[in-house]
Order: sequence, then C-alpha cells, then structure tokens
Amino acid sequence: MRTIMKIEKLKSISALEEFLQGNQQVAFTVLGSKTERYNFVRKTLIKFSYMTLSKKDKGIVIRYLLKMTDYSRQQLTRLIKQYTKTGKINWTPCRTNGFTKKYTDQDIVLLAKTDELHDTPCGSAVKKICERAHDVFDDKAYRRLTKISVSHLYNLRGSKRYKRQRRHFTKTQSRQIPIGERRKPQPEGKPGYIRIDTVHQGDQDKVKGVYHINAVDEVTQFEIVCSVEKISEHYLMPALEQMLDSFPFTIHGFHSDNGSEYINQRVADLLQKLFIEFTKSRSRHSNDNALAESKNASVVRKVFGYTHIPQKWAPEINKFNRTYLNPYLNYHRPCFFPETITNAKGKQQKVYPYKNVMTPFEKLKSLPKVDEYLKPEISLDILDEYALKMSDNEAADYLQKARHKLFCLIFKQDKTA
Repeated sequence: MRTIMKIEKLKSISALEEFLQGNQQVAFTVLGSKTERYNFVRKTLIKFSYMTLSKKDKGIVIRYLLKMTDYSRQQLTRLIKQYTKTGKINWTPCRTNGFTKKYTDQDIVLLAKTDELHDTPCGSAVKKICERAHDVFDDKAYRRLTKISVSHLYNLRGSKRYKRQRRHFTKTQSRQIPIGERRKPQPEGKPGYIRIDTVHQGDQDKVKGVYHINAVDEVTQFEIVCSVEKISEHYLMPALEQMLDSFPFTIHGFHSDNGSEYINQRVADLLQKLFIEFTKSRSRHSNDNALAESKNASVVRKVFGYTHIPQKWAPEINKFNRTYLNPYLNYHRPCFFPETITNAKGKQQKVYPYKNVMTPFEKLKSLPKVDEYLKPEISLDILDEYALKMSDNEAADYLQKARHKLFCLIFKQDKTA
C-alpha cells in the first residue's frame, strides 16, 4: 500500500497532542511497507528531538507513532530503543530457509532399509556398511550417508520419518553367564584359535528344540554357525568336522566352556587327531569366552530369535547357514576389533577405534604373512573373488529373503501339524 501523509502542520508537541485528541484536521493513511514505517519513525524522532523531550512529551510522540504506524507498543518500544542506542532503525529481512537439512528423507529411508537388511547393527557398523556400499560397490545413493557421524546416525534413527518407515521392538531377554575356562589360549595375533559355544532354540511342551553350534576365530572373528538336532555325539561330531573344514585357515586351538557336549573323549580324540590344542573354561573368569557369548547374542539370537524350533528342521537350518548366513557374516558384516592400551597406572584396557571396524575377511587380509595361515587349497585371490561377488546389501537381502522363506516353511507346517 502506498502511504499518503499530510503532516506539514504537525511541527510541535502541542500540535501532536491536538491531533491525537481529534481537534487537528489532518488527513492520513497508515503506512504500508515496513521500510516506509521504519523511516517515518526515525524521521519523527529526529524532527521532535525525542532524546531531549520530557517523559510526558515522549509519551505524546509514542502515541502519535502508534496511531500512524499501527505497530504494537512493544514493537515501537524496540524500535525507539534501537534508535537511542545507534541513531538508526535498520530492518534486516528474515531468511526464508535458515536451516537446510543435510540428510534428506531419501537418506533416512535408505538408512532404515539398510538397518532392516542387516538386523540393526550398531551405529559404527552401519556407517562402515554405508562407506563400503559407496566406496567398494559404487552405490551412489550412499554418497551423503558416508559422511554422517555415528551420533547423528542415531538422531536419524529417532526421527519420525525413520519410525514411519520401520518399527522394531525387542523385549529384554535373560541370558546365561559363562562359567569360565581352565586355561586361556594365547593366539599371539595368529588366526586359527576358535572359541565355540552352543545356543539352544528353546523347549516347548518338554520337547527340545534345535541346537546351534557357534564357532568364532579369536583374531579375525571369522564365524561358522552349524545347526544340529541334538548335542549327542551322533549329531555333534559330523557338525564339528564340517565346522573345522569350513574355516579358510588351519585351526590350531579349540576353546569351549565346561559343557559336556564338548568335554568328552570323542571330541578330544578328534582334536588330537588334527593336532588342535584343546582348552576349556576356568572358574570365576567370566570374560574368558566373552567373544563367543557376544556373538551368540549379536548374531545367532538376532537371526533365529528365541522362539522354539522343532529339531526336525535342523538339516534345513544348517543348509541355510552354509549357503547364506556364514558367507554374509564373514564377507559382508563389519565387526569391531580391539586395541590394547596401557594407562599411566600400568593397567591394560581394550579400546575399539572406528578405524578398526572391518569385515572378518578384511581383517584376515590385513594380517602379515597371511598366506602362511591359509589352507593349501585356499588362496587370497579365490577369497577376494568370492567376497566381491555381491555387495553387502545384496548379500543381506539374499539372507533376509532366505530366512523369511525358511521361517514360513517351518512355522506354517508346524501350525498345520
């Protein structure tokens, strides 16, 4: 709106007072643009020497400005305060887009999809997966997510867009505490010293479920999971032989807790035949077999859950392990690898820097003289070709689809039985 003001006769405070009382005949319209209003306020304050006026006269000027500008008293007070401090009244337009989102909804959807494929690993592992997807497998969709910090990754997980895309609830589950070991193995940075433990798939109506045998190499975290109907010698011995043969390097050490499924003469004879060192748990040393226990929770329970699965499905589950689960764990799932530091008091502590987050196969390749540890029929070229056959997300997608198909087969037939 263009303003038209006739205020030539308003040259004194008394004239302003008469105008406000309605006795002075002056035609006026309220100013339209903000710039014109600001200039009018400044010129009026200068014209009547506002700084030198008495309190009463200042009130008259303020009432006049309120009527002419249609501002609130609070806004006009702020403008006068700015004038008294600087002698100017400046207007700075607001920015229409002051805070630009760095990560778009497409990035959040991609993050949710990646979390779903990999069963929601920790933030550092997801960041490494995003980096590998972009840098190793040339997936341009992950360009922005490669730069995300781990802390902000959790912020995106807490966003409304992420929660609309994916909802996941996990109830607290109890777990057994490891009993310890009698002699701790000393791998000295060499692969081939495995930690082994058993995971039971629960009972139902006094009927036992499937047993999972989980073996993890202490240095590289290479992991092999086998499933058997029972943990008797008839079922366990073939599974152990298959497991030992599945590792790409020669096995030198075998460490377990004090469970009778491993502490028996048949297992001891098998390990002695293969010249494998056999160690078992010490009492009151709960951290000795912590690696295998942690893998039980982060891998086996995450994949198979806690629901009872009848023993008759062990062959199908073991086939799933060999075809989908074990390749994904060893070639496409990043793990933390610790570094041991000594503080000022001489106490050794383990830290987990982000630079050491890598897949078990990448860790194996990083070892010096790695060719000396591989089995004669295995080479790094063969393993490299196998690792790059598909991307991390493709391997995870194959795993999820195969697991869904397996669970549909198991629980559909169990309900109809």
